[in-house]
Amino acid sequence: MNVRQELFDFIATELQQRGGKSYPTIRKLAKALQNQRDQLLAFAGILDQKLVEISEDFELPLLTIREVCLLYRKQPTSDAYWARWNQLHTQLSGKFHGLMGAVGEALKATPRASSMVGNLNSRLRNYFFLRKRLGDDYLNLLQLFLNSRCFIRSLKPERVGKSPKQLLTGEAHPHWLEMLGFKRFQRA
Repeated sequence: MNVRQELFDFIATELQQRGGKSYPTIRKLAKALQNQRDQLLAFAGILDQKLVEISEDFELPLLTIREVCLLYRKQPTSDAYWARWNQLHTQLSGKFHGLMGAVGEALKATPRASSMVGNLNSRLRNYFFLRKRLGDDYLNLLQLFLNSRCFIRSLKPERVGKSPKQLLTGEAHPHWLEMLGFKRFQRA
């Protein structure tokens, strides 16, 4: 984890040096990155902890577990994947398939920050440009909308038809119109 923090700090420092008065946007970005470092790197700590547990369960060095993680980054259709797969299979023999399954589950269960940030950024970009025209009060309405809007589709079936607020709290919440103060119309 320390290596990640050092690399992150290096990038933030480089951005600060290049920001200066001529590029206030870069300066703001560098400051925001520095202030949010621990939150942005939190996912890595979660994965690290899972890999340590796998290492202890299989009684293998952490470096070997990380090599299996790197195998998951390669395309299964590539020659490099199968060459490394064969090397690890030979090296680990009977533990290989169990280890592949455990590492695969750990990777699947750990959210990837880059994909989440990219997804969130692509969804929010247009809304934030609207804020410039509509004012800061618009953010409250935007928050209400984004928290109560249900996912239409997702790679994870348990998310379909649920809002982000429902997924985070595990509780159903009222319809967004009711949250704005309107009473639900019931037919007799």
